[in-house]
Amino acid sequence: MRSAFAAALLIASFALPARAAEAAKAGKTVQMTVTEDGYVPDKAEARKGEPLTLVITRKTDRTCATELVIKEYGINQKLPLGQAVTVRFTPTRSGQVKYACGMDMISGTLVIQ
Repeated sequence: MRSAFAAALLIASFALPARAAEAAKAGKTVQMTVTEDGYVPDKAEARKGEPLTLVITRKTDRTCATELVIKEYGINQKLPLGQAVTVRFTPTRSGQVKYACGMDMISGTLVIQ
C-alpha cells in the first residue's frame, strides 16, 4: 500500500509543474466593461512575459471610450456597443501600462509585475 501511495506522490510531483506551466502559458484573462464611469475595472494586474487577455464589453453609448488604445503595444481596438471584444498580448516589461480611449480622456492602468 505504501508503494502505491509513494508512486502516486511521485506522479503528482511531475504533473503539478506541468499544470503550472500550462497555466502560465495560457496567461491571465481580465473581464472589463465600459460604462458611463469609464473602464471597469480601471486597474488590473498581470505578469511580465505571460499572455494577457482583456475581454471588454462596452455597455453604453454615453462615453467616448468606443475603442481601447494601448500605445505601448500598438493596440487600437474598436469596442462595438454590447459586444465582447477580445484583446490579447504579452506584456514585455514590468511597471505600469496605460490603456485609454481614442481621445485619451478615459483611461486605466495595467500593473505588470
